[in-house]
Amino acid sequence: METRVDYVNTGYGPRFSVLEIGVKDKVAVVEGDTGFWAVVDTKELPEVLSRDLVQDFIEKKQEFQKEMDILRFNLPPSAVYFNPTERCNFDCTYCYLPREIRKNGISMDAKQLISNLKILLDFFKQVLGDDVKPQIIFHGSEPMMAKDAVFAGIEEFKDDFLFGIQTNSTLLTDEDLEFIKKNKVGLGISLDAPIREVADKTRKSWSGKGGFDKVVSVIEKLGDYPAYNVITTVTKYNVDMLSDLVKFYHRLKVPVIMLNPVRCTQQGGRDSKPNDMVFLERMTQALDLTYELYEKSGRKLVVANFANILAGILGPTGRRLMCDISPCGGGRCFFALSAHGDVFPCSEFIGIPEFNAGNIRTTPIQEILKTKQITSVTSRMVEKIEPCKSCAVRHFCGAPCPAEVFMLNGDLNTPAPFCNFYEGLIRYAFKIIALQRENIYMWDGWEEETEYSYKFA
Repeated sequence: METRVDYVNTGYGPRFSVLEIGVKDKVAVVEGDTGFWAVVDTKELPEVLSRDLVQDFIEKKQEFQKEMDILRFNLPPSAVYFNPTERCNFDCTYCYLPREIRKNGISMDAKQLISNLKILLDFFKQVLGDDVKPQIIFHGSEPMMAKDAVFAGIEEFKDDFLFGIQTNSTLLTDEDLEFIKKNKVGLGISLDAPIREVADKTRKSWSGKGGFDKVVSVIEKLGDYPAYNVITTVTKYNVDMLSDLVKFYHRLKVPVIMLNPVRCTQQGGRDSKPNDMVFLERMTQALDLTYELYEKSGRKLVVANFANILAGILGPTGRRLMCDISPCGGGRCFFALSAHGDVFPCSEFIGIPEFNAGNIRTTPIQEILKTKQITSVTSRMVEKIEPCKSCAVRHFCGAPCPAEVFMLNGDLNTPAPFCNFYEGLIRYAFKIIALQRENIYMWDGWEEETEYSYKFA
C-alpha cells in the first residue's frame, strides 16, 4: 500500500485559512488545528500554499500539535484565586457575583485564612514540588474587607507563595501600600474612566458614592512600583472613552493596564454589554494610540489582555492569561477558593452553586479537581462548539468565558457573547505582527520567554 501524500485542502492534508488583516498586500495564513500561521505577501499566496508553507507544516506538524496539546491539557495547577471574604464595600452594577453575598456574606479571620493557605501549600508541594512557587491572588468581592487576615497570611507565607491582590483600592491606606511594596505583592486596581462622572457611574458604594478620587490618589502613590496594573471593565458606558483612558493612564505612568470586556454572568453585566463592533473599533483606536504615545515618549503602556493575544499567536506557551484558550485555565491551571473554603473552577463561577466542587476542609483538593463541577469546565473545548470548531482562530480565542456562556444559555458548549470582537481583535494582532510592531505592545522580556518553533521567510 502506498503512503498517502498530504495535499492542502483535499481532506488529506492541512486546511489553511487566509485572513485579511488590514495591511496592504499582506494576509495571514492559519492552520486552525495547531495554531500554525504565517504572514505572507498576497502576490506570493498561490506559491506559498502550493509549496513552501505546506511542506514546512507537514514536516513540523507533530511538533506544533504536541506544543498545543501540552498547553491545553497537560499544565499542572499553579495558582488560586483566593476569596477571603464574600463582602464588598462597593455595589458595582456589572459585578459577576450576586448582590446578596456581597452585602451580607461572611469573611475569613486570620486563623482560618492561614489554615487554608497551609492546605493549599501542601497540595502545591505535591503537584509542583519544592522549587516552584505557586501564586495566590486575593480576589473579590473586595479582599481588603478582610485586610487583617490577608496581611497576616502574606506575612506567614511570604517565602512560599507569590502573592497578588485584586482590589478596588478604596480601603488602602499609606501603611497598606508600604506593606504591599515591602513584600513585593502584585496589585491590581480597578478604574473605569478618566473622569469622575463616568468612572463613578458603574463603580460605587452601597450608598452611591464613587471611588474615582481615591483610586487616582493610590495610583499616584504607587509611582514606579513595577508590580501593579490597572484594570478597566469595558461597558457601553465607557467604550467611547478608551482612547481618553489610554492618554490618562500614560500620563499617570501606569505600566500595565487591561481593557477587559464586561462579563455577562449576572444581569447587570448583560445590561452593560457594549456592541461588539463599536468595542472593536474603539479598542483598536486605543491600541493604535499606545503605539503613537510610545513613538513620542519612548515609554510603553502595555494593554495586557491584548498582549496576551499577541503572545498566544507568537508563541502559544508564552501566554500569561489563560482565558483565550480552550479549555480555559479554570479548574486546570488555577481554581478559585470561596470564603467558605469551597472550590470553584474560577471566581466567575462562585455565584453559580452548580459549580461548587467541594470544600478543602473536608475533601482532598486532588479529589475535588476530579469532580464533574470541575471537569465539565476543563473538558470544554472549541471542538465541541458550533461554529467555533471550524473557526481558523479558535486557539487564539478559546470562546470565553464558560461562566458567562453558561449563565446566558444554560450550556457550557456555546460561543462567546463577544465572538465578533475577539475575531476582529485577532485580525488586528496579525496586523501588528505584519507591521513588525509587536515588541511595542508586549511586556519587556517577552522574547526571552518565547522559544520559536518555526519562522517562515
